[in-house]
Amino acid sequence: MIKLEHLNKTFGNHQALTDINTEFKEHQTTVIVGPSGSGKSTLLRSLNLLERPEQGLYHFNDETIDFTKPLTNKTILNIRRKTGMVFQGYNLFPHLSVVKNVMEGPVQVLKKDSATAKKSALELLARVGLQDKADAYPEQLSGGQQQRVAIARSLAMDPEFILLDEPTSALDPELEAGVLRVLLALAQEEDSMIIVTHNMEFARAVADKILFVEDGKILFDGTPAEFFKQPTQRIADFLAAMTFTTISDKANQ
Repeated sequence: MIKLEHLNKTFGNHQALTDINTEFKEHQTTVIVGPSGSGKSTLLRSLNLLERPEQGLYHFNDETIDFTKPLTNKTILNIRRKTGMVFQGYNLFPHLSVVKNVMEGPVQVLKKDSATAKKSALELLARVGLQDKADAYPEQLSGGQQQRVAIARSLAMDPEFILLDEPTSALDPELEAGVLRVLLALAQEEDSMIIVTHNMEFARAVADKILFVEDGKILFDGTPAEFFKQPTQRIADFLAAMTFTTISDKANQ
C-alpha cells in the first residue's frame, strides 16, 4: 500500500500540491481526475519520484520517505522499480523490435536471462493483444499499438503499482478505445493501477476509487458511485463540463 501524509510541492511561487493526504491500496485502481493544471500529473509523478515534494511523508509498505530529508539513489531506484510509469508519449526504442522493447528492462535492469525475458515478453504482448506484432518495429505500429507495447513494457518490470499519466491523450477515439480495453482488463485482473485521465466514462468503468484534484488540493476521495452522484456543486459543474451536459441542455432549449 502507498500512503501519503501532508505532501506539499511548489514550483517557484506556485503551490502545485497542498497538504495531500491519501492512500492507494494494492489490487485496486485509483483514477485521478480534475481540470487541466490542477496538479494531477504532479501528484502521480511524485509517486515515482520524478517530482520531489518539499514536505510530507511517503509510505510504501514498510518503507517511509521523509521529503524534508535528502533522498539517496538507492531509495529512488527502489521506488521506481516498484512503480512502473506509462507516459502520454510511448518512448519506445525505435531500433528495437516490439518484443525486444519489452525485454530490455528485465534484461538490463533486473538481469534476467534473454530466454526467460523473451518468454515473459511474449506472454505480456499476448495479454495486451499484440502477440502478432512481436517482431515488428515501433514505426510499423499505430499510436494505440505503441501505447499498448509501453504498457506491456511497464508490466515486464513486475512493478507493485502501475502509474499511467493520460495514457490515451495523444490518440484518436478509435485507437483510444483499444488502449482503454486493455486497461479495463488489467483492472478486472486486480493489477494495482493509478491513472490520470480526462475520460469520465472510462473512470466510471475502471475505478475502485476516485480522487478529484483542483488547485493542488484533493477535494474528493471516495468511490465512483459517490463521485458520480455529484456530491458537491463543484463536482457537478466539472462533470457537466466534461460530458458536455451544459452544452447539450442549452442546445435543446
